[in-house]
Amino acid sequence: MDAKMIQKIADELSLNYRQVEACAGLLADGATIPFISRYRKERTGSMDEVQVAEVKNKLDYLQEVDKRRKSILKSLSEREILTAELEQQLHDADTLTGLEDIFLPYKPKRRTRADIARENGLEPLAKIIMAQGQGNVTSHAATYTGKDVSSVDEALQGARDIVAEWINENRSARHAMRRLFRHEANVSAKQVKKKVAENPEEADKYQDYFDFSEKIKTCPAHRMLAIRRGESEGYLKVQVKPDEDDALKLLRHKFVRGRNAAAEEVEAAVEDCYKRLLQPAMETEMKNLFKEKADDESIRVFAGNLEQLLMAPPLGKKAVLAIDPGYRTGCKVVCLNEQGDLLHNETIYPHPPRKERKQGKKKISSLVEAFDIDAIAVGNGTASRETEHFIKNIQYKKDVSVFMVSENGASIYSASPVAREEFPQYDVTVRGAVSIGRRLIDPLAELVKIDPKSIGVGQYQHDVDQKKLQQSLDRVVESCVNAVGVDLNTASKHLLAYVSGLGPKLAENIEAYRKENGGFTSRRELKKVKLMGDKAYEQAAGFLRVKGSKQPLDDSAVHPESYDVVEKMAKDMGVSVTELIGNKTLTDKISLEKYVQGEIGMPSLKDIVNELAKPGLDPRPPIKMFTFADAVRKIEDLETGMKLPGIVTNITRFGAFVDIGLKQNGLIHISNLADRFVSDPAEIVNMHQHVIVEVLSVDMERERIQLKLLKGDAEVLGL
Repeated sequence: MDAKMIQKIADELSLNYRQVEACAGLLADGATIPFISRYRKERTGSMDEVQVAEVKNKLDYLQEVDKRRKSILKSLSEREILTAELEQQLHDADTLTGLEDIFLPYKPKRRTRADIARENGLEPLAKIIMAQGQGNVTSHAATYTGKDVSSVDEALQGARDIVAEWINENRSARHAMRRLFRHEANVSAKQVKKKVAENPEEADKYQDYFDFSEKIKTCPAHRMLAIRRGESEGYLKVQVKPDEDDALKLLRHKFVRGRNAAAEEVEAAVEDCYKRLLQPAMETEMKNLFKEKADDESIRVFAGNLEQLLMAPPLGKKAVLAIDPGYRTGCKVVCLNEQGDLLHNETIYPHPPRKERKQGKKKISSLVEAFDIDAIAVGNGTASRETEHFIKNIQYKKDVSVFMVSENGASIYSASPVAREEFPQYDVTVRGAVSIGRRLIDPLAELVKIDPKSIGVGQYQHDVDQKKLQQSLDRVVESCVNAVGVDLNTASKHLLAYVSGLGPKLAENIEAYRKENGGFTSRRELKKVKLMGDKAYEQAAGFLRVKGSKQPLDDSAVHPESYDVVEKMAKDMGVSVTELIGNKTLTDKISLEKYVQGEIGMPSLKDIVNELAKPGLDPRPPIKMFTFADAVRKIEDLETGMKLPGIVTNITRFGAFVDIGLKQNGLIHISNLADRFVSDPAEIVNMHQHVIVEVLSVDMERERIQLKLLKGDAEVLGL
């Protein structure tokens, strides 16, 4: 990439040239975002993952621009209309919009009214009119009548068609019109009465937009996406345009320069150009532009929610009994060991219609004792509150914690090829219960098996650019997996696939190697895996953990390339590496300046010492107990003014959804999150945050619950 582009990216992201150049070079060499941000701080000036990702996005866009530029140049060259000046203009353009504006006059298109006028020899007349130096254009027009042009009016009309096309293709005019649309256009929606009458129930969700208008620049992402969905489904007719007088005034000022008959013809061409050419083109462009902005905002919200969900506190390696609750079909019960392996499964029927509570209590109690269960996970779907109450009223011979676990996406997992491969001999109910239990043990390790779009934390996720959404969500999963680190000997291939430098094929090969050789005894052994090259090993090694290795650093985030530095530190301290690890008294005494060498500078050395002090520290917070209000089991139990505990289950741009122990989640509108203006709900609440809310209103018919945030986290725990 040339210096100009690197400097452009640096300026846009407030980075220096050297940082962007180094980052671009590493990305071009195949380095991953987690690897660059964690192990190449000296080269990039300690750029974090967000900054590296932003550089990658900019590079990807510029590559797209370059690809389009080459296509345009090829088209112009093949048609022998490429001039040196035009080529330079295309090389100077650094946006797709800029390229398309330059290309527009030369773009192959269907035969237009202006083309017909040119074929009829009217371009000279159009030039006379456009010059606006002649007062009597009628006499000029008369000289162009004949076989193909039957009248003066037809000649003038043809000339105006050519002038209108010139105005439409004028780069300065398009730039000014684009600016006007961006800042002053309104997005308006009207109901399509016939379609609404045909499907009134479906149309009801778009009722707020049956007579709607708002400045497009202030229209939030969720409204824009809702309007676009209503339009695509045929319930809404949507327009995007500024005040017509303002648009025409802008064009007249730019193109009408006289007070004669020619100027009047230009003024007529201006109006025709705007209504027939510019306004429809700009409307389409603005719809796409603001749809893209809404997509980006929605994807940002989704990615933020997903990150918090994946980084939810794990219970850790404990034996778990998991229950997928149900009424008629019973409650599916599974017992899992510390690694999440399925040991036992069966079904109990404590709820109506069978009401076998005594048998169910006896069975759960015996399973807890037989499998030395530490915690019980109850899925939060149908019959969850009744099942939680039932489980908590059983007397156990040991302390057993009970947790409510989100079932979002569990049904998707249980019917997926992944689940069938893991449990071919079991049905979907057993697989779903296993997933619930594993989510308690380690949410990240289990949720990576599910398409993020099925986890239920998005906002209009099916309406946004699916490719861009998938890329963003994959990046979030990759970031979380590598931030936590992965046990090389116990991680599933689905988890391993997200480790820096690996991917699905190497993950499968690692799993196959484990089955054949009984696991890894060191990181170095990873090099024996089929297709594991030096590059992949370099990218992955630091994020993989090998417990019980003879090299103690194999169970840490210290990269193998830095082992010799740590060994020198230990030698200088007069201790072994094993004695140095976890001994903060010793690590605090290390003079880092002594160990600066080559690629390893102060940023990396600080990371190494921090890791030595707390090796393998899980960045996820500790798990917290939570209990719903026992008096509230169904929506009819709610009363205005009630204060209830809840868990944040989804965050959108307009507020946060909270599980208060009912089938229906309540909504804290953004205006009820704080006693001040809030621009982004994510500033106030987090996914899975424990909160106290007040019930503001209950719409029984539509099953909608409006809430107000009272307290969160530390405040909740202090109640």
